[in-house]
Amino acid sequence: MPILTLQFAAGGPVIDVRIGVSIPREQAMVKAGLPVPPLVAARALIDTGASCTCVDPSIITALQLTPKGNVAIYTPSTGNAPHTCTQYDVRVVLVHPNMSFALGALPVIESRLDHQGIQALIGRDILSQCLFVYEGKSAVFSIAF
Repeated sequence: MPILTLQFAAGGPVIDVRIGVSIPREQAMVKAGLPVPPLVAARALIDTGASCTCVDPSIITALQLTPKGNVAIYTPSTGNAPHTCTQYDVRVVLVHPNMSFALGALPVIESRLDHQGIQALIGRDILSQCLFVYEGKSAVFSIAF
C-alpha cells in the first residue's frame, strides 16, 4: 500500500485531484459518438467531517454533468433543517507523482467551495477506502490507498 505524506498549511490537508465524468457516462458518450470532456484539475480538502465528497459548481459546469437527483444533508449551520443538494456521478482521481488512486463512479454533491480556495471536499465515502493520518503538531498528513 503506497503512502503519500505531505505538509499542510493553515488551509489543512489539501491534495490535487482530477474530476471527470463517471466511467459509465464516458462509455455511453463514446458509444453515442459524443466528445468526452477532459478531466478537470482541482484542489481538494480532506474533510473527515463530510460524509460524502463535494464538488464546486464550476467543475459540474465544465464537465456538463446531468444531475442524478437531490439529497438532503445536515450541516452545523442548517441545524435540524436539512439542506437539499444536487447529486452527480463523477470519476475522482487522486494524483501525485508517487501514486494514483481512482474511483470510476462516485456520487458527489454540488457545493460552493471556490471561495475557500478549493474545488472539492474529500469525504468519508473516499476515506473509507484509505488510511488517513493527520498529525497536527507537525503539520503533516499521510494518506494511503
